[in-house]
Amino acid sequence: MAESRKSSGELGFIARTLWTIVKFVLTVVSLTVVGYAVFALLYSTPEEKRLKAENEAYEALYPELVPKLELVGADIERLVRKDDIIYKDIFHAEPPQQDPVSSMDIFFGSDSIPDAKLVFYTAGKADRLLGEAAAVDSLFRSIADALRNPDLVMPPMRLPLDSLSYTQVGAGTGVKTNPFYTTDARHNGVDFIVSQGAPVYASAKGIVSVVQHSRRGEGNTVSIKHPGGYVSRYSHLREISVQQGQSIKEGAVLGTAGMSGNSYAPHLHYEVRRDSLVLDPLNYIFASVTPEEYSNMVYMAAHTRQSMD
Repeated sequence: MAESRKSSGELGFIARTLWTIVKFVLTVVSLTVVGYAVFALLYSTPEEKRLKAENEAYEALYPELVPKLELVGADIERLVRKDDIIYKDIFHAEPPQQDPVSSMDIFFGSDSIPDAKLVFYTAGKADRLLGEAAAVDSLFRSIADALRNPDLVMPPMRLPLDSLSYTQVGAGTGVKTNPFYTTDARHNGVDFIVSQGAPVYASAKGIVSVVQHSRRGEGNTVSIKHPGGYVSRYSHLREISVQQGQSIKEGAVLGTAGMSGNSYAPHLHYEVRRDSLVLDPLNYIFASVTPEEYSNMVYMAAHTRQSMD
């Protein structure tokens, strides 16, 4: 009996001890949770402060950004329509349809930028875009006014050859080396390297002012007088298909390319002048080729040292 009471007393002591420990643990956990909750309500960590500041920035800026971005979108759409109209009026062709944001690369890495900075950057960008759109709109208005002017004269802007690439561009205007005398001489046009018999086209409408058949110098040559005092000249032709005094349209066939006269190889020597002033023909063909192709053409013309005539 004594041993039984002793065993029962030990078990009761152990049970009370365990219950005391459990109550202590529960009390500590409860106090910890309550303390954290109170701390979270009364105090903010640096990260929470940053997030709170960003949220406040969003709330303040988004109401302003939405109408600005809508205005920018509307302005861009309106400018695109004006650009299409002007392109058709000047170049008589459908404008190229290109998406100015053709890649999503500009968004790569944005996850590493704080949201607040993105918001402020977007707000500033929207303001700048609105200003730029207003400036471009003003420019388009002046261009449209000029296009409505019946006295407006455009220079010869069509390529005189079909499917011309930058690899076919030889020496441009300026001082070049003459292939026959190996001395520097003034070169008043640009050489387009083509095979004999390639069709040569009028770069703009006008009146044929010169038809020259010769085995020397510029060889077989055609000159066209255009409105506004512009003159285009096509030399070293193989055949001539027009007559002096003939009225022609842009793109009319003038003849075929060759190597008549003092020509080092088959090519077309093409010149543009205005009131006897020598102009660079490459300045006026940009609308007939892609920007990349045009850039390469200008480079080839400038860096080709020897002319073909």
